[in-house]
Order: sequence, then C-alpha cells, then structure tokens
Amino acid sequence: MTDPALLESYNTRARAWFDALRDRIVAEFERLEDEAPAELYPGEPGRFELKPWTRPAGGGGVMGFMRGRFFEKVGVHISLVHGKFTPEMAATMPGADKDPSFTATGISLIAHMVSPRVPAVHMNTRFLATSQSWFGGGADLTPLLDEQRSQEADDAVLFHAAMKGACDKHDPDWYPAYKARCDEYFFLPHRNEPRGIGGIFYDHHDSGDWERDFAFTKDVGEAFLDVYPKIARHRMDEPWTDEDRAEQLVRRGRYVEFNLLYDRGTMFGLKTGGNIESILSSMPPMVAWP
Repeated sequence: MTDPALLESYNTRARAWFDALRDRIVAEFERLEDEAPAELYPGEPGRFELKPWTRPAGGGGVMGFMRGRFFEKVGVHISLVHGKFTPEMAATMPGADKDPSFTATGISLIAHMVSPRVPAVHMNTRFLATSQSWFGGGADLTPLLDEQRSQEADDAVLFHAAMKGACDKHDPDWYPAYKARCDEYFFLPHRNEPRGIGGIFYDHHDSGDWERDFAFTKDVGEAFLDVYPKIARHRMDEPWTDEDRAEQLVRRGRYVEFNLLYDRGTMFGLKTGGNIESILSSMPPMVAWP
C-alpha cells in the first residue's frame, strides 16, 4: 500500500501538472480561434469559460468549455476526487478488493471542430490510487471524412509519430503495445469499424517506477499539445462543402454511440458521482444519423 504522505505528494504533483497543461492548452486553442480565417469562420473568436465544481462525495474539479468559430465545441477539464468505490466498481479496480477507498486526478479533453476537414480529437491522462496506484490515458484522432480516415493519411502519420515519440523516450515496446490497445479499445463492434485512426491508450500503467511513469504521462500531454495544433493549422484554410458537413455529422453519430455504449471513462464518471456536464461534454454539439 502506498504511504499516505507519499500518495498525497503524488496527487499534488500530478494535479499541478494537469492544471498547468490545461492552462497551456487553453491558451493555444484560443490562439487557433484568433488565427482562423474570417472568410471561413465568421464571428468573434471564442474564449474558454472555467467553472469550478464540487463532488458531494469528495473532491471536485474545474470544467473548461469553449464554443467558438473554429472550435464548435471543446471541453478541457481537470479533477481531483476521492471516496469509496461501490462494490460493483471495486471489483473492477486493482487493489480495491482490499479497501474500496480511492483517489483520482486527471485531465480530459475533447474537441469537435466547425470544419469537417479538421479532425476531432480526444486526450486524457490520469493518476488513480487504491491500495495500488497507476497512470492511464492516451490520445486518439478522429477524422470525419472518409478520405482522411486511413492510417496512411497525412494527419494520421503525424499524430502517430508524435505518440510514438512520447513512448520511445521511455520504452520502445510501449508504442506498439499502446497503439494496439487503442485500436482495440476505440472500436464499435456493432458496426465492425474503428472510431477513428487511433493513437495510444494505456491503463493500469505501473512500471514500478513512479517518476518514470509520471514523466511518460507528461510526455503524452506534451506530444498532444505539439501535434494537434499543427494538424489544425494545416487544415484550417481548407474550404468544405455541404456534403462534407453532412458526412461530418453522420460520423459524429459514431462518436456518440461509442461514448454512451462502451467508453470506460464515461462509465467511471457516472458510477462515481462525477460531474454530469463534464462527463457528457464529449457529446458533439450537432449530429445526424442517416
């Protein structure tokens, strides 16, 4: 079992990192709002609204939302919660069979873009502790147009290279393992298709060296902050058609299906008394089913 004083230190350091990463992401996304060409994205650039929330069972966090002219809807949220798992949840969590008490802190991000040519993106990293502790998270990219939905497409190559770089700094075996896990996880079995072009996904990550694992988790955040704005800027000036927009809205329906039927993070938040608004912020603002 982790020493309580050491665990408190770990939680404090992890939460401070997630806070700092959130602030940098907010600043960079607002820059993208400012840079978007007015002829394609009319109106005033959006700005984030940060809204603290408290969890009655223990802890809380800060929701960050922006609805802009380039980002149709983006949420960047941080949290630090604690309490006791229900018996149902405890049965699924390492170490919770001994004691259902837990602490969890993390950052979660989802961006849905105005332009169908700019992929949607998801990123989250977290630190969770029961009688054991571990890191989890990752990042994945979801192009909304069929022509971009190949892992050989430019955006996919750039995104995967960034995630591979974050992994390879620590262990060259991590990228192929976490890429495969992402491909397996972000898959809609009822449609027999992937949600997007993948990325990396890891959970219960504990190499036995907390500092190494924390450094890896930070590098995942750094890689995301570097690569996604590059992709967004690359696609920002491209015009789109009504047919592109229609395809985007249908593909967003797949996003809804996955998050409501299969996403563990959604289930974890709902079953542990999390903030409903932030948990469901992954839902696109507009969607269509054919």
